Amino acid sequence: MAIKVIAFDADDTLWVNEPYFREAEEHFFALMEDFLPVHTSARELFAVEMQNLPLYGYGIKGFMLSMIETALKVSNGNISTEVFGKILELGKDMLQRPIELLDGIEPVLTHLKSKYRLVVATKGDLLDQERKLRKSGIEHYFHHIEIMSGKEKSDYLKLIRHLDISPAEFLMVGNSVKSDVLPVLEAGAHSCHIPFHITWAHEHVEETIDHENYRQLENARELLKIL
Repeated sequence: MAIKVIAFDADDTLWVNEPYFREAEEHFFALMEDFLPVHTSARELFAVEMQNLPLYGYGIKGFMLSMIETALKVSNGNISTEVFGKILELGKDMLQRPIELLDGIEPVLTHLKSKYRLVVATKGDLLDQERKLRKSGIEHYFHHIEIMSGKEKSDYLKLIRHLDISPAEFLMVGNSVKSDVLPVLEAGAHSCHIPFHITWAHEHVEETIDHENYRQLENARELLKIL
């Protein structure tokens, strides 16, 4: 591979993220138990999140608004101000969580930085992702930070043009087949998938990938073996 730039997804690739959403969801479902059983609340929340993605995008703030909307919906508007307050606290707690880097990430970045331009290419709320990067202690490893509203083929091609390289010189590393693999391969670039033990349903794809530009790895350290 004639790679010049390696781009990393952030959430659940550089640091822990999805478990915090799952934890908040469990608290939210408990707040809704007077109105619906847990599995029904989960279905309702996911439906509202999918409906709101074009409006709010990805991230904790959109998640908070979707929880509030779901609470209004399932309670027919009979939700107390106390419950609203608890929902807001769930979101604020997520926004203040410490950053937990995934095992082995920093040594890998240290090794790769001397040979490649490193980039963060992630979806999410701008302020929140910038906060995570500052608190992570690894921002200095990256040549460029790209916080994207979406991860489609066109988004990657735009990033590749900005970096002034060809698709064949770009490698994306991430935990989502839907966001970090399929559109990257469509763009003619390379992708390494490092699965995380929890994946948001929206990012889950049942697909076997057979492509010369694709690798599935167990962890970030395996990047050093293939590059």
